[in-house]
Amino acid sequence: MEIRVMTFNIHHGKGMDKQANLYRIAEVIDRCHADIVGLNEVDNHFSNRSHFEDQAAWLANQLKLEYAFSPSISIQSQHVTEVRQYGNALLSRFPITCKKYHSLNTLYGGLEGRSLLDATIQVHTQSFQINVTHLSLNPFLHRKQTDFIISHLDKKSEPIILMGDWNMKPCSKGWRKVTNKFQDVWHIGGKCPGYTYPSLHPRSRLDYIFTSRDFKVTEAKVVTNIPNASDHLPVTATLHYKS
Repeated sequence: MEIRVMTFNIHHGKGMDKQANLYRIAEVIDRCHADIVGLNEVDNHFSNRSHFEDQAAWLANQLKLEYAFSPSISIQSQHVTEVRQYGNALLSRFPITCKKYHSLNTLYGGLEGRSLLDATIQVHTQSFQINVTHLSLNPFLHRKQTDFIISHLDKKSEPIILMGDWNMKPCSKGWRKVTNKFQDVWHIGGKCPGYTYPSLHPRSRLDYIFTSRDFKVTEAKVVTNIPNASDHLPVTATLHYKS
């Protein structure tokens, strides 16, 4: 069974030209033919910067995919009917049979908005655990968040795909902690440094796809030539589930 996966920090749809345009994001995703897409920095009625759009729902409708959303920040405003939210999202060509989220803010007293999207998808008769997150730049908070995610996923029996903007360097202490449990698809299938940020002249690898060892990684790519879509470049991977 072959599954094509993408992770993409969309910067609430704002490209390096400072314009917010979800059509560009949708075009990139569509062009890559991804079955499962993890998104970071997604607005849900958040502010005028994204025209108060429910971005996950808009993209899902545009691409004819199912979706889930996990708020990392939620603000109740007296002047707006909907709760203003910002966080992570999942788009899926396959049915999403369970979707929930875990706030990572309680790990450190709510100093910043971070969350883990926790979903299950069904492909034929097989369930897969899909998680999307965006971790802190702060080393102490990053360590706490990483520990929580690994502990949480230790309890799962399904094959796992874990992706997002991890704000860490390859071969760092945090990376080694994650790869003790999971495969870094780029480490297996990538052929260049895999830099994803900033999109115009990338010099850092911040965006990762990790999987349990149930999968064989056949290819990993950074999607280039899209500098105006976001400030990050997306990463794609082709996975074969070894059932």
